[in-house]
Amino acid sequence: MTLVPPVAALALLALPALVWSQATPSGDPVAGQRKTQMCGGCHGIDGWRTAYPEVYGVPKIGGQHPAYIVKALQAYKSGERNHPSMRAIAASLSDQDMADLAAYYGGTESKTARK
Repeated sequence: MTLVPPVAALALLALPALVWSQATPSGDPVAGQRKTQMCGGCHGIDGWRTAYPEVYGVPKIGGQHPAYIVKALQAYKSGERNHPSMRAIAASLSDQDMADLAAYYGGTESKTARK
């Protein structure tokens, strides 16, 4: 049996804190509201349907959990989620932009289309 040197043990104990500190930045809803120009054209219109690349109802993101919004934007940016418009928009966003948008939309009320 080998003993772990004290410095190595300390490094192992500090690793989770280091990983957490590099997690998604905290979002600022006020900054997020200023960054919604590209979002509101589709996600801000009740009952909006788009025809590109196919016809579908655009999801409402107001009131959605912020962590979900960040993960979705990251997935569009990486190509894990494939929608041409969203991929292009997400490609232009920094991690801080994503966190700010998520903080803004996560704090707004969800709206549904009227019948």
